[in-house]
Formats: sequence, structure tokens, C-alpha cells
Amino acid sequence: MVGYNVQTAVDAKHHLIVAHEVTNQGHDRRQLHNMALQAKAVIGTDQLDVVADRGYFRGEEIKACDESGISTYLPKPQTSGNAAKGLFGKRDFIYNEVTDTYQCPAGEKLTRRTHMHQGDLLIHRYWSSVCGSCALKSQCTTGKERRVSRWEHEAHIEAAEARLDKEPERMRVRRCTAEHPFGTLKSWMGHTHFLMKTKPHVSTEMSLHVLAYNMKRVINILGAKRLIEAIAA
Repeated sequence: MVGYNVQTAVDAKHHLIVAHEVTNQGHDRRQLHNMALQAKAVIGTDQLDVVADRGYFRGEEIKACDESGISTYLPKPQTSGNAAKGLFGKRDFIYNEVTDTYQCPAGEKLTRRTHMHQGDLLIHRYWSSVCGSCALKSQCTTGKERRVSRWEHEAHIEAAEARLDKEPERMRVRRCTAEHPFGTLKSWMGHTHFLMKTKPHVSTEMSLHVLAYNMKRVINILGAKRLIEAIAA
């Protein structure tokens, strides 16, 4: 696409941009692990907590972060068609890892019956054979039985949801952290387009903006004298 999507990783304490990248992808769904890994390398830490908005939510990205020692906190997009119809959503079905079954709101067990592939993803399908006689069927499904899908690595998604449920205040911190540099840079740029053309040139232009932002930020935190001393050292 003709356009640029700037990704940044900002530290929550000082609001410094620790990593950034210019892409021409029109969405953020494949950027979580890439940016988190860059931030982890710059900071030089073995463990990192990353907070992102729901636009970055993608199971494969969350799994990759877990495997890289990065704990993610981001809300899952609510796209359930059943919930929109006033029916039970997937969150109303409780998964039992030991028995590999789901428990529905009526207390019945949904067992794994089959599987399918969605691209590279292996999806398991669960349902019960007693839905037809269930008193809650009208609140659950309009079909013959309610079927629940589960990605083979969905435990990573559930762990991320559980982390955010325990610490929902992290999303407030994200709003005060990630949006701050963007607001400042847009103010400096006058809310205009990039002056350069082509991705390599735009990346250079953005790098200069980030350098100026970080230097001004550090001067506000340490003072010009201490910054000069740190650079000289």
C-alpha cells in the first residue's frame, strides 16, 4: 500500500522510544513480536513485559513472545457473532486442560470430535450430543448443537488474557506511555505527511524525528550537562 505505519516501543518509566520501525503494512497484527524483540535487545534484559492495544492481537505473535521470554498484556478483540446475537460467548465455556474438554453454561461436557486447518493453524472442534434436549439451547445456539473451536496453542492466548484480567490497569499505563511520543512528534511535524518518499527515505526521516525526541526527553530528565557527560563517556 502507498502509506506508512510507524511502530514504536516506548519505555513506561521515562517515555523514551527504545525501538521503532517504519512499515507499509496497513495493520499492526504482525508487529507485536518484532517490536517486542527489538525492545528486549535494546534494553538488554532476559524478561520483558509488553503492553499493546487490541490491534496487535494475534495468537501466533503472542506465542512467539512467550517463547522469547516476553510477557504480553493486550485485550482480545470481541468479534463473536453469537455474543452479538445475545447468545453465550466462548468465554462462557470453561476449558479443562486435563480432560481436554469444555464445560458449557449448562454443565455439560463438550468433547473434541474433529479438527480442521485455517491456513497454517490447526483448530480442534468440540461439541456435545445432548444440546437438543438442553433447557439453555435457545440462549446458546440456533444450530443442531453448539460447537466450540480451539487453536492447538490457545493456552498462550488464555495466559495473556489471564495476565490482563489480573492487572487491567496496565492498559491505562499504555495510553499514557505509547501515545505520548506520537502526540509530541505529530505536534512537531504539524500533522503533515512525511517529507520524504519511498520506505528507506521515510525510515531515515523517522529516525531523525526519534533521535530529536529522545535527546529532548533526556535533556528534560537529566539536564544538558549530564547528557553531554554521558555522551562523552
